Amino acid sequence: MASLRAHLASYMVRRNVRNRLGAMDDVAKIRAVFGGRTFPDPAGATYEAGTVGGIPGEWVRPARAKGPERRLLYLHGGGFVACSPKSHRPVTGALAERGFTIFAPDYRLAPEHPFPAATEDACAAWNAFAAHGPASIAGDSAGGNLALVAMLSARDRGLPLPTAAALFSPVTDFLARDGSRVSNAQRDAMFDPRAMLNLGPLYLDGADPGDPLISPLFADLAGLPPLLFHVGEREVLRDDSVRMAEKARAVGVTVSITVFPVVSHVWQFAHSMLPEARASLDGAAEFLRAAA
Repeated sequence: MASLRAHLASYMVRRNVRNRLGAMDDVAKIRAVFGGRTFPDPAGATYEAGTVGGIPGEWVRPARAKGPERRLLYLHGGGFVACSPKSHRPVTGALAERGFTIFAPDYRLAPEHPFPAATEDACAAWNAFAAHGPASIAGDSAGGNLALVAMLSARDRGLPLPTAAALFSPVTDFLARDGSRVSNAQRDAMFDPRAMLNLGPLYLDGADPGDPLISPLFADLAGLPPLLFHVGEREVLRDDSVRMAEKARAVGVTVSITVFPVVSHVWQFAHSMLPEARASLDGAAEFLRAAA
């Protein structure tokens, strides 16, 4: 059962985010909405600019480290056109408070830098990060897509894979026109049903949406590390996680998936007020630690 706060938060997201984003056909508006500061930076983490594999970004570390270092590459969401490591400090800082040393790449954004720029940056950052020892990977929304692509690319090149991955409402299928893309078109608190159709061309710039490096749902998933999916039951992207989890499990990948009621897209930002957000972050941290 969802908390009363989840219902209130969903209402506020619908009123203050979905209504402002509209059909998501204006990049400047998307960046203004997603770039606004809604939650404070978690105080239990430190933030420092850095570079990994030639990709700029931000190191997020526990303010008071306890136990062995646990390394995590985190790829932020934002529809491939918006956001940054700084905008996602509410999530990366919360994971740092749970014991992770994190690098968040500031990958190139569309439409100025369409596919494959973001995938190239994500892969370069992961490969360099993994070269320094065992690590996990995580990402939300577009960042979840990039995390999956980085894993697939590393596997195919015989490079080190993450020990595990935590994926928060990832985009896995640019071709989807059914399932939750339809049934949740009016229930999703954040996204207008036209949003996915309008964002796609900005990122793809004519590339094939069925390419597994764009839609990892169509990739061979065998050999991937343990995967955790957290997604909202009312999200238009719900089935991107559900179908991906089912396909991965069918080829022997260890999969954990939780579909949370009521919550809006990437509700993990609201961990200071939402018990569902704290539960998601706690569960993801435990999953990543167990696989290390």
